[in-house]
Amino acid sequence: MQLRLDKSETLFNRAQQTIPGGVNSPVRAFKGVGGTPPFITKGRGPYIFDADGNRYVDFVGSWGPLILGHAHPEIVAAIQKIAQQGTSFGAPTALEIGLAEMIVDRVPSAEMVRLVNSGTEATMSAVRLARGVTGRDKIIKFDGCYHGHSDSFLIAAGSGALTLGEPNSPGVTKGTAADTLLAQFNDIETVQALFEKNPGQIACVVVEPVNGNTGCIPPQDDFLQHLRKLCSEKGALLVLDEVMTGFRVTRGGANELYGVDADLLTFGKVIGGGMPIGAFGGKREFMEQVSPSGPVYQAGTLSGNPVAVTAGIETLKRLDKLAYEKLESLSKHWATGLQKIIDKNGYPLTQHRVGSMFTLFFSENAIRNTLDVAKCDIEKFNRWFNGMLEEGVYLAPSQYEAGFMSLAHTIEILDETLAKAEAVLGEVF
Repeated sequence: MQLRLDKSETLFNRAQQTIPGGVNSPVRAFKGVGGTPPFITKGRGPYIFDADGNRYVDFVGSWGPLILGHAHPEIVAAIQKIAQQGTSFGAPTALEIGLAEMIVDRVPSAEMVRLVNSGTEATMSAVRLARGVTGRDKIIKFDGCYHGHSDSFLIAAGSGALTLGEPNSPGVTKGTAADTLLAQFNDIETVQALFEKNPGQIACVVVEPVNGNTGCIPPQDDFLQHLRKLCSEKGALLVLDEVMTGFRVTRGGANELYGVDADLLTFGKVIGGGMPIGAFGGKREFMEQVSPSGPVYQAGTLSGNPVAVTAGIETLKRLDKLAYEKLESLSKHWATGLQKIIDKNGYPLTQHRVGSMFTLFFSENAIRNTLDVAKCDIEKFNRWFNGMLEEGVYLAPSQYEAGFMSLAHTIEILDETLAKAEAVLGEVF
């Protein structure tokens, strides 16, 4: 079919006059895949609808938060009810305690948490805390892992497999970049080498336990366990960035799934049920160093606002054992169906799935880190993306992003989508 996006194109042209690139987050501009981004007007269950009246099966889910689907009636009702009492007070509320208790109850390594307003704010604060408690300046992150747009994280790798960081955005100083060291995900030797070259200088290792920002890449060969051991030996903190994986891959996130005893963790997305929120937490001995209990400063006017907190509480309430069993069943059905198509036709494709996160890589080779993703056939991915969009299926507009299943998807919807996927892949190859 020919997808008509006349109204979206008009809106996009208008937006570019007052908003940089016409969007408020870069990937939304579709620069990597081409074409006009649909401007969304509403969502219901597993579907989103654009300004031109097109309906799409949504596998982005606002990049992960909408694990219950769009506009869940009970979540919407709870938001409406609490908003009538006030949207923000800049003062403590009982609701904040409730959400904090729910997070601590679910996540094995989280003994205390501080609520913030975004995943970026959470990871930025966790790194500041790690530096504060260790008295060290440098951090290790992994090439391809995204931790928000704080200066310390906007660092690119050089020509080697491991390197001192270089700024990959104007406005990030070389001084800031010098304190960020880059290693390769699923390659513990690159981490060991950085510790050896910077003895007694590394405050923390920060990692997405499942690398969700170069597609869905799970840890392999006990990678996280080796990180834990290395951090303990070197006196550095291990920070798990669970903004994406938290409460999505399982009830207690990747911390529970992989049994890694993290020092600090960061959260976002699911804990807000679609509203802006974040949190960082971890061991009590470290979290008690956060102001006003300790000297490491962090604050936020809208932190813990009742609307976002209520959406998070109501979302987590519904994520019980049965919910995760259903998510696993749906996600497995999708991946199994896609693999049958791949095997039947001999397509050079590789897919990864962790719980309800998944990615189809346009490569027949093993995918362990961002170096492998860079070798994917991006042209064929773009044709896949646009072909599926034409068929009313909304996927992440980048080979370097993960997809997300929701509880609002059904086997019937997935089977219909798999039939479309088979047809589109036939055209791509």
